[in-house]
Amino acid sequence: MRRFDFTGGTAVVTGAAGGIGAALAHGLARRGSDLVLLDRDADGLDAVAAALRATGRTVHTYQVDLADAQATAAVAEQIRTRHPRIRLLVNNAGVALGGRFDEVTFDEFSWVVEVNFRAVAQLTHALLPALKAEPGAHLVAVSSLFGLIAPAGQVAYSASKFAVRGFTEALRHELAADGIGVTCVHPGGVRTRIARDARVGSGVDRVQFEDGRRRFERLLTIDPATAAEAILRGVARRRGRVLIGWSARLPDLLVRVAPAAHRHLLAAIGRAETRPRTPAQG
Repeated sequence: MRRFDFTGGTAVVTGAAGGIGAALAHGLARRGSDLVLLDRDADGLDAVAAALRATGRTVHTYQVDLADAQATAAVAEQIRTRHPRIRLLVNNAGVALGGRFDEVTFDEFSWVVEVNFRAVAQLTHALLPALKAEPGAHLVAVSSLFGLIAPAGQVAYSASKFAVRGFTEALRHELAADGIGVTCVHPGGVRTRIARDARVGSGVDRVQFEDGRRRFERLLTIDPATAAEAILRGVARRRGRVLIGWSARLPDLLVRVAPAAHRHLLAAIGRAETRPRTPAQG
């Protein structure tokens, strides 16, 4: 398959109001793509779009809550009508939920799956004809570190991200004959708001949750722009999988070489990374 050509194509990016999505939009604009941006945050979306339009790129925005299947279907139809040829679709939007499976309601669990997986599959299905109409098109879905490993307290998130991983791997085989590339992305500790904005399960102890969230946020050290560049390099080279940061590459290696024991090794690494440092430790 030829290298992906960004110039002059239309790229659709979800979750584009901030974090990796906004960084991807800027990276795509620098590479000459026109943009279709989706997010539920209207103000953030407008700010990103204004900055991109100042560079001379064509930008269309759609405010949508991807947890709403009917709203997702409606916006997908609008995009397809306005953009019958799409060169790149990046399913980046995602949400998180803190709590063990027995500490969250099934509605809370379902909300994560709706945004992180159902919306990915729904948008892909709706926009696939537009991708097939554009020679050399490409599809990206952002999974997670937790689409490689599944820690306690992340049942909903891991279930949704493992689903994204399986979905994209199967699609890669199905779409190869159409000349459409497919990339699954597994970011490690990227510095976004997803942990800060995570919902808390109804049965979760809030004090313990906040303590865990603070410790987890210390591991989020990768700049979103760095992550976006890694993704776009992967797209250009038609890579099937992109791992971002040692916090994704190391767990991926451990789960391969120690499928039963990797949980204990990762727990030890996590404790070492989040332990307060003394001045002598740097």
